[in-house]
Amino acid sequence: WRRLQLLPSKNKTPKSLLTKLEPIHNLSISMTGENKNNEIKIGDKEDVHSQSMQIKRSADDAYAIAERDGFALLDEAIDETRLRAMLDDDSCGAFACFEGRVRNHNNASCVERLTYYGYEDLAINQGRQIMDEAKEKFEITAAVAIHRIGALEIGDIAVWIGVISAHRYPAFDACRWILDTIKADIPVWKQEYYDNESPKWLSNNG
Repeated sequence: WRRLQLLPSKNKTPKSLLTKLEPIHNLSISMTGENKNNEIKIGDKEDVHSQSMQIKRSADDAYAIAERDGFALLDEAIDETRLRAMLDDDSCGAFACFEGRVRNHNNASCVERLTYYGYEDLAINQGRQIMDEAKEKFEITAAVAIHRIGALEIGDIAVWIGVISAHRYPAFDACRWILDTIKADIPVWKQEYYDNESPKWLSNNG
């Protein structure tokens, strides 16, 4: 990372000036004190992305966080049996599950593989809030979700969501709402690799 300190002009803040350089020079811009010192951290985007392909916790810790808080990121194959075991409850007559898998196409493009990236700590915090909100919105007993990051092949599970409730409709409704909200709010993005095209950076809300 490199640090700069800039003085704002009449109509331009330091951040607005530097973010124009971001796509041109493959930079990642991070404000570290805009309101105080106008200090900005500049790093190579490839370094930022490579650090976002792996979690800093062990897989066991990730599963423990998912069981405790309802959501976690994982950088290896998702063990759906292990997640399903977290949702055993004799008081619940309904279990709804969603598995999002890597498909071999995106519109007219032939997808060979993709890589997911994510900000782990922020994702966990936002995921906890999503799960807490789901319990308030729907009459469910528990919910667990894990989103994978790193390199994935066609057919790999990218996201797993499980919901249990006394009756089926809350489980169905909550499962879909959790998926849509994760895709919209969790800081995860992806790069798709194609058969006859250059790779593309995409949001996770597709």
